[in-house]
Amino acid sequence: MPEVKPYNMEDSSKKEEVRKMFNNIAPKYDFLNRLLSLGIDQKWRKKALRTLEGHTTNQILDMATGTGDLAIMANRMLHPKKVIGVDLAPKMLSFAEKKAVKLGMEKTIEFREGDAEQLPFEDDLFDAATVAFGVRNFGDLEKGLSEMRRVLKKGGRIVVLEFTMPRMFPFRQIYHGYFRYILPTIGKITSKDPKAYRYLYESVQAFPDYERFTSVLEKVGFSEARYKSLSLGICAIYTGVK
Repeated sequence: MPEVKPYNMEDSSKKEEVRKMFNNIAPKYDFLNRLLSLGIDQKWRKKALRTLEGHTTNQILDMATGTGDLAIMANRMLHPKKVIGVDLAPKMLSFAEKKAVKLGMEKTIEFREGDAEQLPFEDDLFDAATVAFGVRNFGDLEKGLSEMRRVLKKGGRIVVLEFTMPRMFPFRQIYHGYFRYILPTIGKITSKDPKAYRYLYESVQAFPDYERFTSVLEKVGFSEARYKSLSLGICAIYTGVK
């Protein structure tokens, strides 16, 4: 996966730039998600979490948790004893914490600032690990996924929700134009950070989607790696088992 950075500064790492970008757009992040996906992103999250129904989910790790949408939804749907959301950007986490308190979920959901490549947890701790629209932002994809696997219990499941590029003609061409030109324009006007939504397009282009990503899951040690395409190929749910 070629390295794509939000600001392409020579003296900073992808990790540092991703943290800066999400801190910049944190106040508008939820609004833009709803606007740009027409609310479909919430339906995608529900479908991703349904893959965990029927499995043990007492302890859940939500990596790249952002403003906490998936962590909160997991708490509602799966009734775990504990959900821990981890993210690089403290400003995103401040919004997540406010949501949890408002919903009375602060006792079961905990948010921590942290790095996917160096998770501050012991081995074999979580029953499930989730990440929605965040693996593209890992500084080292394989290292981040390996860390998620390390902290999962044997038999624990990983669920990844991520944007993909549609394969079907002519929807692929229409969506490509929307993603490359219209979405960044809306993001620029609304978020005041034009590079953030240019990065969204570029990072999706560079991401090893579909079979290539299930191959990465298998490479770092997950079994039963599969994917399910959603909404004509706009995104996909990836699953695997430790």
